[in-house]
Amino acid sequence: MSANPAISPIQISPSIRHNWQLDEVQDLFALPFSDLIYKAQSLHRENFDPNEIQVSSLLSIKTGSCSEDCGYCPQSARYDAGVTFEALMPVDAVLKAAQKAKDQGASRFCMGAAWRRPKDRDIERVIEMVQGVKALGLETCVTLGMLTDQQTLRLKEGGLDYYNHNLDTSEEYYSEVITTRTYQDRLETLARVRDAGINVCCGGIIGMGESDMDRSRLLIELANMPRHPESVPVNMLVQVEGTPLMGTPALDPIIFIRTIAVARIMMPKSRVRLSAGRSKMSDEMQALCFLAGANSIFYGDKLLTTDNPVTNHDLDLFDRLGVHSGGSSYG
Repeated sequence: MSANPAISPIQISPSIRHNWQLDEVQDLFALPFSDLIYKAQSLHRENFDPNEIQVSSLLSIKTGSCSEDCGYCPQSARYDAGVTFEALMPVDAVLKAAQKAKDQGASRFCMGAAWRRPKDRDIERVIEMVQGVKALGLETCVTLGMLTDQQTLRLKEGGLDYYNHNLDTSEEYYSEVITTRTYQDRLETLARVRDAGINVCCGGIIGMGESDMDRSRLLIELANMPRHPESVPVNMLVQVEGTPLMGTPALDPIIFIRTIAVARIMMPKSRVRLSAGRSKMSDEMQALCFLAGANSIFYGDKLLTTDNPVTNHDLDLFDRLGVHSGGSSYG
């Protein structure tokens, strides 16, 4: 496919749009690499300090035994992926981990629980964690699965800053990955979070066997929301033995970097985060992702149950690239 001549690297518009069409996004993906990166980096500089990376840390507060069948996830009870079930952590253990994350430079502490949907009593425990983490001076984010209206309001009242609920992929490809929860279920949870006044963290996973068109459609779904997600995590599939997506052909790194750049162009004021899969990315690939507009990472030894580059390596890479951590999460 040839790029649309109307999409030029010298035609930079900082305007926020919610009406992206498939042919436009496909044309962005089809731009020559240098033109695409130039356009993304130019928009990035209009909205952010180009040498600043927001740092988050992620902790699994309840691990394994999930009833969902997400094909990428070793925490599903349906797969033998070597994950040991761990009940909801005590609050003091969570706060100890949060303090360690802060000491290592994180500005946001994210807590993930492997639930289809939490029980009301679970929400009250999570709110204790949220309030304790906020008292340490960290932003808070949780990912707990689907929520009811009342649970969402309780999290807002408890002071939660962000709720993560990824779309994972396009609606058209979704059933190839997950059958126990519909795409509409995810959209409804996101609408509840937004209506409650909680910031939205929502992105997807690249490299699950989806097509170029699926990647375009995922970004359209995100960018055409009434308000862009404040944080957009872009994950690269981490293949785990025992899960259905083990053995999926590896993704071309250039496609991943292009996806970062197109996300930056379509959602110019959102934090675009390098999330799962960084342990398989070279330093050079991550540097190109930052150039393409990624300006947030997860760091720490683990992302829930999968490996992540160790903190010292991340800090060394920051030093080599001349970037620093910090910054607010939106704008």
